[in-house]
Amino acid sequence: MMNKVIRIGTRESQLAVWQATQVKDLLSQHGFAAELVYIKSEGDIDLKTPLYEMGVQGIFTRSLDIALLNNRIDIAVHSLKDVPTQLPKGIVTAAVLKRASYKDLLVYKSEKQVVPIAIGSEWEGEASSQDSPLATSHLPLTIATSSIRRKAQWLNRYPNHIIENLRGNVNTRLQKLADSHWNGAIFAAAGLERIGLRPAHSIELDWMLPAPAQGAIVVACRKDDQYAFEACHLFNDAHTALCTGIERDFLRALLGGCSTPISALASIADDTVHFEGNILSLDGKEKASIEKTVAINNSNNLGVIAAKELLQNGGQVIADQIQHAK
Repeated sequence: MMNKVIRIGTRESQLAVWQATQVKDLLSQHGFAAELVYIKSEGDIDLKTPLYEMGVQGIFTRSLDIALLNNRIDIAVHSLKDVPTQLPKGIVTAAVLKRASYKDLLVYKSEKQVVPIAIGSEWEGEASSQDSPLATSHLPLTIATSSIRRKAQWLNRYPNHIIENLRGNVNTRLQKLADSHWNGAIFAAAGLERIGLRPAHSIELDWMLPAPAQGAIVVACRKDDQYAFEACHLFNDAHTALCTGIERDFLRALLGGCSTPISALASIADDTVHFEGNILSLDGKEKASIEKTVAINNSNNLGVIAAKELLQNGGQVIADQIQHAK
């Protein structure tokens, strides 16, 4: 069986191909032959419709899932944050790769105008107060993103700013920003860094909580394909799998897919897991947050427990509003 070639399904974008090539290299290091198979996704074809109007659950994974179930490919490689919290019947996770940066990144046009706002530390908590430098700024900034999580967090902090919709793969979005009147646009740091496209004029948004599983790559295979599962499981990163699992449990327990302003981050230090999560209203005006630290041995149900606590402490009202708005 060792001479069997594992067919890796990937989308055609530069970032997707980079991710699939990483998996191909990892398989090769463990003595497994593999090849890339390119599959078009609906998310790549339609670049105009905002993601949240496309019934976004699985929009970037559906085409690969179908190819997997139809035996056109043996494994599929995804950004884990794009994968629905419930996998399609017959598909399982074979490996989660070691996480890269989980941070969101602001790519800006003018350092003078945007950088103090992006850092925002000296104005913490007073984005809407009248004597804040931002509130009295003579012109509100225009920031682009198609993520309603990023939009809600930005508007929560800077309610007088304007958010524009920005779709397309990483390269397309950078070009749209360059051609636009916008002051800046928000990207996932990992996406830009992986393909060497992070511009010098960019800054990490340390105050912005990421999407659940942001920065992690996942490999999926058919449930009955033991060969592909065992080959990929050799490079599964246990810590990343645990942390992203907690974050995705939190997301699922709250209600959400990509079309919900839900953020979560779990991290491990000294045998403990620290978790932060939040949910915001679509306009960013309301926010409920939760923070918990538990021993790693007791972290199995952490995402669900944190979600239930958050719902009891202001989260339910926001979740109901979001459901009602859909």
